[in-house]
Amino acid sequence: RAGAAFQYLLVQKTGAQKNVGLIQLNRPQALNALCEGLMAELRRALEAMESDPEVGAIVLTGSQKAFAAGADIKEMQNKTFQECYNSSFLTGWDKVSVVRKPIIAAVNGYALGGGCELAMMCDIIYAGEKAQFGQPEILLGTIPGAGGTQRLTRAVGKSLAMEMILTGDRISA
Repeated sequence: RAGAAFQYLLVQKTGAQKNVGLIQLNRPQALNALCEGLMAELRRALEAMESDPEVGAIVLTGSQKAFAAGADIKEMQNKTFQECYNSSFLTGWDKVSVVRKPIIAAVNGYALGGGCELAMMCDIIYAGEKAQFGQPEILLGTIPGAGGTQRLTRAVGKSLAMEMILTGDRISA
């Protein structure tokens, strides 16, 4: 079974012909916060789906409460800028945007910070009625770090992107 090899993800093939890869973020106690372990597993799962000739498309989802509530702040809080920069801290976070098969983000609940960026890396976003998108990094004294400023501007326009990034306000689906 595909999901057995992962600590932070549930991975399976689904659909009538088992040709849809389904990756579910599975850190409910942390609202699917994106820790380094989860992101490494996500890269591994995406590589497996991309190289599987039976998989035609991939769905990336979270839970009803949170798609992903952002980067794992507890993991980051004691790192200095230099430590992050020298260790290539965000290297590999953009794997979603370079997979050659279509990736659909199925979002319900919170998609905040890195979670919002992760959804925007996907080719299509389907948002449920409870979806909340936001870039609240400014409330911690920083700005989006994994391409969120550029992707958000392309997705919602400059004015709304500036408002979201500079105030930390959220938008619904």
